Amino acid sequence: MALDNIEKLIEKYFEAETTIAEEKELKNYFASPDVAQHLEQYKPLFGYAIQAKQEQFNATIPLKSEKQTRIVWLSVAASIIVLLGVSLFTFNHYNQPKLNDFGTYDDPEVAFRETQKALDLISEHVNKGIGSMNYLNEYQQSKNKIFK
Repeated sequence: MALDNIEKLIEKYFEAETTIAEEKELKNYFASPDVAQHLEQYKPLFGYAIQAKQEQFNATIPLKSEKQTRIVWLSVAASIIVLLGVSLFTFNHYNQPKLNDFGTYDDPEVAFRETQKALDLISEHVNKGIGSMNYLNEYQQSKNKIFK
């Protein structure tokens, strides 16, 4: 009768319908030395709970490691460097003399010379670009001759 009851409890256990008392009965049965031969395969399943209860955690957990302390100090140093950088930039930016020179000239001759300088500079750069385009045109013509 007890063996029949254990088999029914195993079925209920695998269908997740057992109560805590029934699971305790199964654990006690499989912890005993007189387990039926055809139920031996379930012994490790229920024996694990007894073994897990006896296990203890003995390792020590360090509360503060040297690595964490280094990270904290590196964070503080990085914050100080960023703060100094921002403050130096702000100090230099706002303490430079204000120039009210918007490119205006009172003398028309000086304005004409400065305008000519600017246009010459622009012309020089445009001519460089046009020279580069000549190389592209030559490349295009060569490509068209080869891939006709």
